[in-house]
Amino acid sequence: MTNALDLRDLRYAYPDGRVALDGVSLSVAEGERVAILGPNGAGKSTLLLHLNGLLPARLPRDASVHVFGRPLIEETADAARRAVGLLFQDPDDQFLCPTVREEVRFGPEQFGWTEARIAEETARALAQAGIPDFGARAPHHLSRGEKRRVCLAAVLACAPRLLALDEPTSDLDPRGKRELRALLRVLPVTMLLATHDLELAVEICPRSVLLDAGRVVADGPTIALLSDEPLMLAHGLERPHLLAHRHPHPPLPDAP
Repeated sequence: MTNALDLRDLRYAYPDGRVALDGVSLSVAEGERVAILGPNGAGKSTLLLHLNGLLPARLPRDASVHVFGRPLIEETADAARRAVGLLFQDPDDQFLCPTVREEVRFGPEQFGWTEARIAEETARALAQAGIPDFGARAPHHLSRGEKRRVCLAAVLACAPRLLALDEPTSDLDPRGKRELRALLRVLPVTMLLATHDLELAVEICPRSVLLDAGRVVADGPTIALLSDEPLMLAHGLERPHLLAHRHPHPPLPDAP
């Protein structure tokens, strides 16, 4: 069975010379839900931006990213962008249109789908995101949590096979976090979730990958990884309260 995602020795440095990814290798099976964890500056967001060719500006011939078995190079970038739905950390970065309905329709319209299919996918995505009646509203007048739902609906309307989420619960109040967790839990799609919200990782993702300084330092079952308090502290994280009363697990081995 073809993996949804294969990263092979992925490396990237920003123009100022800062190394963001330093040899990341990672595979994600179709249908898996994987959390990408790590401190600020670990490379989580940079990793997600590579999944549909947003970085680097010119894709190399010797691809280190494979999406559903196809190398991500210039010639395959459009197909990869259809397969991978990327939800940015700041919802305001994704808004292009004056109404929610137009925002959610925008992606499908670029695919050349029929009007009937665009309308169907738009309605489905709005319902999946829990905002079926938001079509006429202005995105910039919504709450932070509502904006995130609109952005998620816009991604889902494109029917991606892999959903890449960058800090989806940041700046949300407790109710907004609960609602978003409930929504993500039932989405039938492969998911890669970069987050500091460790309780979200426990609830949504059976597997987690820990990044630090652009390298994979651990990869394993989420509960076992997050219960390893020495590992968490060594990489700027803490065991979430959700796991405070669970029996401790033995330390995870370092990633190769």
